[in-house]
Amino acid sequence: MPKPKLDDATLGEIVEMALSDSASFANIKAVHGLDADEVRAVMRQSLKPGSYRAWRKRVREFSDRREIYK
Repeated sequence: MPKPKLDDATLGEIVEMALSDSASFANIKAVHGLDADEVRAVMRQSLKPGSYRAWRKRVREFSDRREIYK
């Protein structure tokens, strides 16, 4: 079953949560029902390519240093 199309306000909130260091992928799933792969897809569509790469790098580096992050 395909996911319903997200409105601009919801997309903005998802992006804001994903960019926040305090919101994990589990938090985003609980609020919006999107898993980590879907959040990454939203971020790829919403951010400029360089910004997306920087975000992914930051998430990877934080997850290497912390047991629970994103």
